[in-house]
Amino acid sequence: MTIRQEEPKDYTAVSEVIEEAFRDEEYSDHREHLLVERLRKSDAFIPELSLVAVVDDAIVGHILLTRISIVNGENRFPSLALAPVSVKPEFQGKGIGSQLIREAHSIAKALSYSSIVLLGHENYYPRFGYELTGRYNINLPFDAPKENCMILPLAENALNGVTGTVEYPKEFFE
Repeated sequence: MTIRQEEPKDYTAVSEVIEEAFRDEEYSDHREHLLVERLRKSDAFIPELSLVAVVDDAIVGHILLTRISIVNGENRFPSLALAPVSVKPEFQGKGIGSQLIREAHSIAKALSYSSIVLLGHENYYPRFGYELTGRYNINLPFDAPKENCMILPLAENALNGVTGTVEYPKEFFE
């Protein structure tokens, strides 16, 4: 398996991977592929942080990190949102999602981002260092179970003095 930056020629295959990955997810609106399409056209999109996993020349996984802010009054702290990470069902449980996440973290650090926010499975993401946003007095702008609202500091002390509410691009709500 190889991980590389997504290219425009991959868009159809990536949409199929995302649709398949979320087809049976109970807590999904099954529109994640449309979110990715909207985010690609937005100012929040960072091409280097849209990655695909490839096995035998076929795309089997995808991850996307996009720009967000954590806002507290006049203060705006740049951050990233992880949404979504997708692996074709027949390739799940083989470490592909984990490798995509780790590679995305590595690139985000190299690009000097300080944190990543996500809404996700409480038993999956802590293994990558994600902590509850509440620990930092950071809130998501919608109701969600607190155990699913997580943040990852990408460097020591990266979240010192950072509090507030996550501001997502409008594309997340269309």
